[in-house]
Amino acid sequence: MSDKYVLLVEDNPDDVALTLRAFKKSNILNSVVVAKDGEEALERLFSSSPLPQLVLLDLKLPKVDGLEVLRRLRQDERTRTLPVVILTSSKEEKDLIEGYSLGANSYIQKPVDFDQFVEATRQLSLYWLVLNVPPPAAGAP
Repeated sequence: MSDKYVLLVEDNPDDVALTLRAFKKSNILNSVVVAKDGEEALERLFSSSPLPQLVLLDLKLPKVDGLEVLRRLRQDERTRTLPVVILTSSKEEKDLIEGYSLGANSYIQKPVDFDQFVEATRQLSLYWLVLNVPPPAAGAP
């Protein structure tokens, strides 16, 4: 697996398919690994190497919700600086505030319209996967 992959943490199969279609339509070549709940995401992040280049994190997840996933990522030295973009349909202000308080790098409300979703995904990917210079991995020289 390329070390420049995206971890998509999403339990809704329709949203997974939509995100994968949007990546393909935007010619984003990074592989996408899907975790269907927060527990699976944490297991993958803390038991595999390398870490993803970007985590796209839904909030409303089974087993462990997205805010708890973010909280645990920011508490661990290995994942503290990992770029995490909350990608959610939640319009609740408390989710927005708590997401940023816990260290989210960005908060994006999923557009309902497919073309708008593709454009949002394209811009998000261009920035986080091409333009952004991430910090070195924890423990790297």
